[in-house]
Amino acid sequence: MTPRQKRFALIGGVLLALAAATALVLNAFRSNMVFFYTPTQIAQDEAPRQRVFRLGGLVRQGSLSRDGITARFVVTDTVREVSVRFDGTLPDLFKEGKGVVAQGELGSDGVFMAREVLAKHDENYMPPEAAEALKRAGRSGTPSDTLVTTTAPGGRP
Repeated sequence: MTPRQKRFALIGGVLLALAAATALVLNAFRSNMVFFYTPTQIAQDEAPRQRVFRLGGLVRQGSLSRDGITARFVVTDTVREVSVRFDGTLPDLFKEGKGVVAQGELGSDGVFMAREVLAKHDENYMPPEAAEALKRAGRSGTPSDTLVTTTAPGGRP
């Protein structure tokens, strides 16, 4: 092999390794992305099936029920509603009629199985995406700065 051929082989090997590393990073990034959906988007089948995503909106008044550590409630964007089941302790600031973001998967029965529940920190908080969805539906919220997070046992953050 001539020096020129060795140089081309080395450059080719480096480019191949760089392409492989880039493909691995992009694949890891894609599989760890979590998207936000409103109840209306879920009703329109825009949310992924059998994949983790975030559901956001308001907790419907009178919808919260507890059975041991299992909590059931309904999230609404004032247009559509999604039933949610969460096995774990809800944040202290979780209240009916207030903003919430839940992370989990949509079950085959249409019930959202939450692994993590995020509740607003103060009365001005609402996730920007939820505020925009509610504004489109005719009700607005003012964004603030902080979420309180609770993760279900065995859930992934």
